[in-house]
Amino acid sequence: MKVAIACGGTGGHLFPGLAVAEVLRNRGHEILLLISEKQIDAVAVGDRKEFRIQKIPAVGLTKVVSIQFFLFIAKFMSGLVDCLRTYGSFKPDAVLGMGGFTSTGPILAGRITGLPTFIHEANAIPGKANRLNAFLSKQVLLGFEECARYFPNKAVEVTGTPIRDSLRAPVDRSRALRNMRLKSGLRTVLVMGGSQGAHGINEAVITVLSRFVEKEVQFIHLTGKQDENYVYECYQKEGIPAFVSAFYDRMEEAYSVADLALARAGAASLTELSYFGLPTILIPYPFAAENHQLINAEIFARHRVAEVLEESRVNEDTLGSLIEHFLNNGATVHRPTVQTQAPGSDTAANRIVEIIEKFRK
Repeated sequence: MKVAIACGGTGGHLFPGLAVAEVLRNRGHEILLLISEKQIDAVAVGDRKEFRIQKIPAVGLTKVVSIQFFLFIAKFMSGLVDCLRTYGSFKPDAVLGMGGFTSTGPILAGRITGLPTFIHEANAIPGKANRLNAFLSKQVLLGFEECARYFPNKAVEVTGTPIRDSLRAPVDRSRALRNMRLKSGLRTVLVMGGSQGAHGINEAVITVLSRFVEKEVQFIHLTGKQDENYVYECYQKEGIPAFVSAFYDRMEEAYSVADLALARAGAASLTELSYFGLPTILIPYPFAAENHQLINAEIFARHRVAEVLEESRVNEDTLGSLIEHFLNNGATVHRPTVQTQAPGSDTAANRIVEIIEKFRK
């Protein structure tokens, strides 16, 4: 088969899409990845020569009464025309959208050309794009069972959220620590705010650094591009060992050496953290649509794989005490407990591919 996968815009859309693409390719299919024009997408797929890759013009939907809405329409139409032109040459047999408005044009183009179309929604509450994309899709694939109620008139299947092959690769812990210029024998805290960083989490961690001066703790802090230099200087000032980077493309190393994670609650990140069995403090993004990150986080908290701390409650005492509690008590989780809600990440990509393959011509 030839399959087009629209998966750009954020790591939460891109990385699960790559995971599906890897399984499809391993089973002999040809893949077209449709990504956004954001730099983060280009960096993440820069070495993926095994896939055909094309950028699609797209921006998020804004209020109808605004100048930005006309920019949205112009970008959307440009992306739709690009997709139709590309489909004419690539001739896909199916189209999969992983969410976000980068996937709406490809899904609509697939519908116009009579192709079977599918969407995957990783979060517990679907975004605006996927609520629209669902009307254009033959089947809706879900990361969480709780999301099914938002698609009452569609064929849905709970597949779980896929993770990339690279995350399953064996990791030499000593080498990973050397790659990040970290020390062995120290407890390690991984701080991550998603593929583009999280300013709120960055600021929160900086406020508690003084508590960890001269303690046997080091940090892996993935900041996003905007805060990288500022956060690095804060660690330097306190004299705390840390690997600070805007983005890290070998997350299997970061997950493997960490003893504790501090993260947002995007579905893809949650799936990866659960796969590695990392005790996690979740600070959901408070402005996520319909507060879906909080819902995601609460699901994981119910299954004892995370502690949820809302950003409005974050201060030096609450966050610092929670980090110390986790580190001092050697908190553990039971991997992968979330399988009670959905098939685990080990099987998610395979299940999605099997569904697509049913529509082989």
